[in-house]
Amino acid sequence: MTGKPLKQIHLAAHFPGVNNTTVWSDPKAGSHIEFSSFAHFARTAERAKFDFLFLAEGLRLREQDGEIYDLDVVGRPDTFTVLAALAAVTEHLGLTGTINSTFNEPYEVARQFASLDHLSGGRSAWNVVTSWDAFTGENFRRGGFLPQQERYSRAREFLATANELFDSWHGDEILADQETGTFLRDAKAGAFVHTGRHFDIHGQFNVPRSPQGRPVVFQAGDSDEGREFAAAEADAIFSRYGTLEEGRAFYTDVKSRLAAYGRRPDQLLILPAATFALADTDAEAEELAREIRRQQVSGATALKHLEFVWNRDLSAYDPEGPLPDIDPDTANAHISQGRAQVRMYRDPLATAREWRELAAAHGWSIRDLVIHTGNRQNFIGSPTTIAGAIDDLVQADACDGFILVPHVTPGGLDDFADMVVPLLQERGVFRTEYEGTTLRDHLGLAHPDTARDARAAS
Repeated sequence: MTGKPLKQIHLAAHFPGVNNTTVWSDPKAGSHIEFSSFAHFARTAERAKFDFLFLAEGLRLREQDGEIYDLDVVGRPDTFTVLAALAAVTEHLGLTGTINSTFNEPYEVARQFASLDHLSGGRSAWNVVTSWDAFTGENFRRGGFLPQQERYSRAREFLATANELFDSWHGDEILADQETGTFLRDAKAGAFVHTGRHFDIHGQFNVPRSPQGRPVVFQAGDSDEGREFAAAEADAIFSRYGTLEEGRAFYTDVKSRLAAYGRRPDQLLILPAATFALADTDAEAEELAREIRRQQVSGATALKHLEFVWNRDLSAYDPEGPLPDIDPDTANAHISQGRAQVRMYRDPLATAREWRELAAAHGWSIRDLVIHTGNRQNFIGSPTTIAGAIDDLVQADACDGFILVPHVTPGGLDDFADMVVPLLQERGVFRTEYEGTTLRDHLGLAHPDTARDARAAS
């Protein structure tokens, strides 16, 4: 019997950072600042033969009603510093960092990624993101300087300019006589000139061609413009859709856009984030999942979450009591700043009506409502159940793999590595050893020089 070959699953690990995923009350929860936490997390991911570790980034602390939102992590170390340090304690694991294209400059970012790629032996990756809000921009004296509709325009030119810098050493070498120290050939390596709408720079790039040529490029936008940007420029896209129906629709849509840019479907990987509750049996995992959700959503967290929609100070309400009978405030500036969730509720009045109906139908308190309408774990069950669910979704083309986000840091990946990964290996859908040295090798992506030569020959 013949059929479609089994797809190989891609797995990665997200160090949560600023989040509402981590359960701080768990005795195993550790620091999100101390390097030992990052090192433990990375070593576990590498022991499990994951493709890469991923760091998100926050450029300003979140605020609620003018005060620091301290129910999440307060503080975030610099991404490049952490990844460079992790390069020294790992050998194979890819190192992916989120770096903003709105509040940085191409030369600086290209230099940092090229350096990281050298230090890690070809394991760097760049999650290219944009920022539209003046709140974050105030940290850079650029509050509101870039209209929201232009953020992808700048991002495209930013990435194109960075690629010009990476490629400025392509095919060139400067060889020196070891005895005299004189140059045998001056190939003008690193020379660049870029003139465009957002950047007008020229000079000499001072980092030689790195092992990967360019970092692997990730993108996380879900809008039509974001999907198009990923189809044109990215090697992988983070997806919000981890279920079969929504995942397949997203997968089909994004992959179908690649042909317009001369690319094949296998040249862009689709990787949703995924949380999990793992236990010895399915019943125990279901109980664990309920416990995790209760721990993730404290009474204070539930009220703050409701404020995203109501845009009012709700601190006087009992989180174990009914929802407010007053309507959301849609006339004034939003009290929550620096949170993506605010943009999710585009019609607060309609959301409030829907939530009141749900609460009334189920007898839910404010806290109950937030628990049930928030993100449930993607995978709940025994090791066998979770391994099967992951494999089924990948083989059904709902995605190419998952980026796992544990609820405890730094040890939250340990059981998954020891109990689920071996089952995926037994199925023949996940590596037992790393077969290459670079992140492009892990992801099955061609080196930029190889890809360019192939396009030129076609």
